[in-house]
Amino acid sequence: MGNVSVAPVEIERPETGESPYAVAEPDVPWVTLVHNDPVNLMSYVTYVFQAYFGYSKDKAHRLMLDVHHKGRATVSSGSREEMERDVQAMHGYGLWATLSQDR
Repeated sequence: MGNVSVAPVEIERPETGESPYAVAEPDVPWVTLVHNDPVNLMSYVTYVFQAYFGYSKDKAHRLMLDVHHKGRATVSSGSREEMERDVQAMHGYGLWATLSQDR
């Protein structure tokens, strides 16, 4: 076999007006949702929000009331990894929590 040469290939890109090296926008933020359950006392849920998130008693109480009356409350937002951590922490406290993309 002889030497093989390869010609450079140009990649066609749609005309977007942006550099092909532009940094992509970060994903839509993720949120941690805490859901109402028939097990935990409202005072305990308030305590968890204060202890874990460092929320004031008033903010923690407002979020707990959202959980109780609306069935759920958004308690934190950020990257997917951060929200996975928060959901795991809520599970550790015995609360029912999920994460979702904030739309």
